[in-house]
Parts: sequence; C-alpha cells; structure tokens
Amino acid sequence: MIKSRFIIVAVASLAAVLFPLSGPLSALDNGLARTPLMGWANWNGFGCHYDEATIKSMADLLASTGMEAAGYKYLLIQECIVPPGHRDRQGNLVPDPKKFPHGMKALVDYIHSKGLKAGIYTDVGPLTCAGYEGSFNHEQQDARTFAAWGMDLVEEDFCHKPAGYTAPQLYARMRDALAATGRPMAFYICDWGREAPWRWGPRTGNLWRTGPDITAPTGPAKWTNILRNFDINALHPEASGPGGWNDPDMLCVGLPGITNREARAHFSLWAISAAPLLAGMDLRRMTPADRAIFLNREVIAVDQDPLGIQGRKVREDSPGLQVWAKRLAGARQTAVVLLDRTQATARITVRWEDIGLGTAPAKVRDLWSHRDLGSFRGHYTAQVPSHGAVMLKITRAP
Repeated sequence: MIKSRFIIVAVASLAAVLFPLSGPLSALDNGLARTPLMGWANWNGFGCHYDEATIKSMADLLASTGMEAAGYKYLLIQECIVPPGHRDRQGNLVPDPKKFPHGMKALVDYIHSKGLKAGIYTDVGPLTCAGYEGSFNHEQQDARTFAAWGMDLVEEDFCHKPAGYTAPQLYARMRDALAATGRPMAFYICDWGREAPWRWGPRTGNLWRTGPDITAPTGPAKWTNILRNFDINALHPEASGPGGWNDPDMLCVGLPGITNREARAHFSLWAISAAPLLAGMDLRRMTPADRAIFLNREVIAVDQDPLGIQGRKVREDSPGLQVWAKRLAGARQTAVVLLDRTQATARITVRWEDIGLGTAPAKVRDLWSHRDLGSFRGHYTAQVPSHGAVMLKITRAP
C-alpha cells in the first residue's frame, strides 16, 4: 500500500503507466469480446437446481426487463448438464433428458429467438466439479457438438485436472478445437487463477477467472468476498483489454447477504475494472433496486468503454479510503470510483493530478444520481458511506 503523497503523485503523473491506451498485444484474435461480456449465468443463483423451463424463464426475463437491450446478451448454462458417461455410441455428449426433455438444440434456438446468445459449460478433466461429464480427450468432438447446438460461448472449468498437464496446455486444446469448428464461440477459462491465467489467458481465451468462486451456489453473498475477488483481479490490469478480460467472477447483485449499498458498490467496482458483467440471481426475484443497478447505462458504459482499460488504484490517503480511476474513450474523460471499505462514512478526494487531467477545471458527473455536479478545479471531494462507493465521470474542460 502506497501512502506517500509524493510517490502517488509521481506515479500518477505517468499517464501511460496508469492509463495505457490499449490492451494486451497478444490477445486471442477470434474477433469476439471486444468489450467485456455481459449476460446471465445460473450457478450462483441456482447451482444444479434448474432445468429447461428455468433457463427459458431467465431468457424471457432478460428480454422483458430491458437487460438484453442494455447489453446482457449471453445466457450461460453452467454445470450439471451431461451426467457422467452420457455419451452415445459415437462418443457425443447426451444432455440429461430429465432437465432438457426437448434437447439442447431446441433450448438454444429458444434463447436465440429472444435476441440472446447461448453459452455452455464443460471441464478440462474427465468430470466436472459436480461430477458430470467433462471434455478431457473429447475436446474436438465436444467442440463440434457445441457448434452443432448453436452455442456462442463455452466455459471450461478446472476440476479433476489430468496428471501431467498444465493449465495452458489443457485450455489450448479446447481453444484450438473451438476454432476448428468454424463457429464463433467465445472461450471462458475458469482455472480460478491457479496457474496465473493473466500470463497465458490473453492468447488462449476471451475471459479468464483470476480468483476463487465469489460465493457458494444458492448461498448468501459476502461483502468480504466481493472485495477479495476485486483485489485479486486488480493485480494484473496489463493483461486485460479488447478481446480478452480479467474476470473477478459473477455478480452478486440481487443475492441475499449484501445490502443494496454494497451491491451498488460491487457493480461500480466491476465496471471500473472492465470486468465481465454476468448476473447470477434468480431474475424472477429481481426488485426495483436490483433492476436499477443492472440497468444503469452510465455505469455500464464505463465497463463497456471501447478503450478496454482496466482501472487502477491511484490513491489511498487513509487505509480503506480508496480512489480508483480508468481512462475513457473520447477527449479528456476519466471514470473514478471513490470506495469506502471502512466501518464509517468518510470524505474521499480525487485529485486531477492523480488521474492525468492536470489542474484545469473539470466537470464532474455522478453516475448513480445521474446528475452533473458542476465544474471543479484540481479536485473533488465526496462523502462516501461505509461499504459504499461514489462513481464519477470527470471531463476536463477544453
């Protein structure tokens, strides 16, 4: 933790270091995920307790609540899909007929009919984490099956890792298998940060988990887990950019265990990080407060900014009172999150010198209240509640 103002300002003045203009040079060139993926996935809210009807209802709600129109395009079906040994005589995957009585292709067609993209889950090992069928030594065949079903995204987990292989080797097998199908399918690497995916993930996949699961399936979310995953994800911003993204795991917005204030701060932190935005709650239980978070287009625009820069911490004058910043496309624009991790409300100041805007007057807009706050010279200070965040867009005057 850097506490010296002199050191902070000296580093902050190097705009090319704090706010690089592009992502990793070695990003996977499959034309996908030019901005962080957005969508919904079942694991956090449902675990294995879902079926075809559940997935259809989530697709309906993504479309009817305005989430699809706001950018939540991917519907990812996670875990408990193909029971162990459920392959036909040719070795092709056969989904659980009780969960998917009409077959996977029909379900994917339904998802597509809602204007959404469909995602599927598998594992680098012979079995998934829940003991269902994995893809080890079936990568080519399973990739062809996913393509035939019409999938647009494939997530590969890291349980039951075969002996003698590294994560880069195993994930490269599925990467190449997906490419060989000729169907564009985004590739989601889920090794939980075990083998430093920020080093090899950019040339292998379109997003990669940087840390552990953020919550147990169907269990309560925890503010401490949100901060833990955010902090881990923040360690390697240089790896993230158009085509490939650091992923701190799915959103806990709408899950029990966290307050609305914490959920809003959580969403702010994922947006400043250019993180994938994958909702996990049961959308049938979405409250107006949850919906206001998911559909805040000004915050979403920060996450989806075409420069694809992951925000970095630029100041922490007092432990737990942090300033995070991210350069945006367009002239002289920067997004800022003022984060209060402490147990009391506190004043937090963002200084223009820390975010590469010099000392000229700059306009400040609050992205949660949707209000222009005025023009300020040199700095702006806000009262930030405990476990809360203020999110701003700061635009230097011409």
